[in-house]
Amino acid sequence: MQTFSHLIARLKRHYGEPAFPPANGPFELVMWENACYLLPDERRLEVFAGLRDKVGLTAAAIDAAPDKLLLPLAKRGGMRPETRVFRWRQIAGITSSQFDGDLNQILTWPYAEAKKALKQFPTIGDPGAEKILLLCGVANGLPLESNGLRVLVRVGWGRSQKNYGATYRSVQEALKDEVSRKPERLKEAHLLLREHGKTLCKDKAPQCHECPVSADCKYAVTTAASFLRSKA
Repeated sequence: MQTFSHLIARLKRHYGEPAFPPANGPFELVMWENACYLLPDERRLEVFAGLRDKVGLTAAAIDAAPDKLLLPLAKRGGMRPETRVFRWRQIAGITSSQFDGDLNQILTWPYAEAKKALKQFPTIGDPGAEKILLLCGVANGLPLESNGLRVLVRVGWGRSQKNYGATYRSVQEALKDEVSRKPERLKEAHLLLREHGKTLCKDKAPQCHECPVSADCKYAVTTAASFLRSKA
């Protein structure tokens, strides 16, 4: 199996420089995560840009905005827009009441405390908090979302289990001696793995014939062998 650094280098040659979210700091990244539900990144960007341009991406601005301004933006973010508006107001309220309106302060805290602070916000669990901190330049390993996790399991790190958390832990354990400690390298790896999982290494009908790492991927090799046996 290829090394982790080799995998990321090959993905970068295929996809180019990864695109970073247009969000600055932990507050905006929490809002970015809550901008839409089960929709492409292009729609997420549309909703996020609308909040920035029409409302303002601060706790005070969101708290003061009327529903008639927030709800049309929330509707562009998919199903249950009223719930989305409620969550935006929750995010603003928590930031104002517990962080004096400035969530950036957590970036100076010990990692475990910063992560715990982020998990107070709607939809933000362990992987989400770790990702937000990484994108802010605070790293403690490689956070993964579902696409990146699927890629690594298929290539051969860790193993797929019925419990998502158990799968996540098995991959992290397998990677612990291979990943860089530099935030910039970890950001790049996180985003490239996510892009690969969304574009080619999809959950259903992965396009292994187009994959730049298929020659060293356990899943692709096994799938190809099964296909050849079925034709024999």
